[in-house]
Amino acid sequence: MAPPRAPSMPPASHTAGAVPSPTAPGRARTVLGRFLRVAVSLATIVLLVVAARHVQWGVTWREIRTASPQLLVAALVVNLVSLALKGVRWWLFLRRVGAPSFGLALKATFAGAGLNNVLVANGGEAAQVVFVARATHVSHSKVLATLTLDRLTGFVGYVLVVVLGLWVLPLPGEVARWRPEATATLAALAALMIVLYRMDIGEGLAATGGRRFEKLRGHGRTFMHTISHLSTGASIVQALLLSVGSWVLQIATFHLTAAAVHFPITLTGSVAAVIAVNLGFVVHLTPGNVGLFQALYAAAAVAFGFNQSAAIAVAILIQAQQILPVTVIGIALAPEFIFKRHRPLDAAL
Repeated sequence: MAPPRAPSMPPASHTAGAVPSPTAPGRARTVLGRFLRVAVSLATIVLLVVAARHVQWGVTWREIRTASPQLLVAALVVNLVSLALKGVRWWLFLRRVGAPSFGLALKATFAGAGLNNVLVANGGEAAQVVFVARATHVSHSKVLATLTLDRLTGFVGYVLVVVLGLWVLPLPGEVARWRPEATATLAALAALMIVLYRMDIGEGLAATGGRRFEKLRGHGRTFMHTISHLSTGASIVQALLLSVGSWVLQIATFHLTAAAVHFPITLTGSVAAVIAVNLGFVVHLTPGNVGLFQALYAAAAVAFGFNQSAAIAVAILIQAQQILPVTVIGIALAPEFIFKRHRPLDAAL
């Protein structure tokens, strides 16, 4: 009698705990996405180089050399306080999912902003999620939900500032004509916040299965439950107030820097410049959006009748304040964001 046949083992990719290897279509999409991102970034750089040929750089550097150090320091401090308010806003949500450390939220906020300054993509946000989840042992899904809600309230605050600026301030006609669209966007965001407030989603099961779909479904349900749990009236109002305060300080940073180089832009012009340059930060096309930031600021200033070359001097100093000290502080607070290479962090980026 023949011996019984040993039971066959399932393929390695289906055993419990195994990580499925990326499929060929998945790898192709990743390569294509990277190629398109690099291509768009290179095209942007070429356009910026062409535009830079029309700038009177002698005027620009003269304005920078004669800038007031005292006003520049004041602008730098105001900018750091603006970023700190974003850390406070995120902490409002983090403390309700089991991450009560205010210092950790502030550290991750500065480190994430510093990492965004040296990357083309918005990798700082992914690193913030991994960093806080690893330090607090809170699930990545919950931390991601807090950051998503934080960014959403920040964007609502930005749109609110835009709408108020369009309806209250005497902006140029080509800018003021966007009032209906901006108002409709604010109304849509308000409706979204109401939906989140009224949404009630039960907490999902722990994502411990070996199948990728089950894990994704568990993470997604945990993410949505956390969003609905955090979207209370008090939390949203507090976050929106902090968002508006942060944007007001950004306007003050721009205006103080312009005053430092004796650039006679009005407060209305500074508001328009803040609105313009932050439209470019939806997608990072260059590291820290260097070049694009200056182009957008100069375009806003020229719309008010100011000199382009002098406006670029103001934009260079503004971004120097936003990039250099923030990046140094971020590296000092969390050097592992840049210098240590962890597999979870690499995957998230």
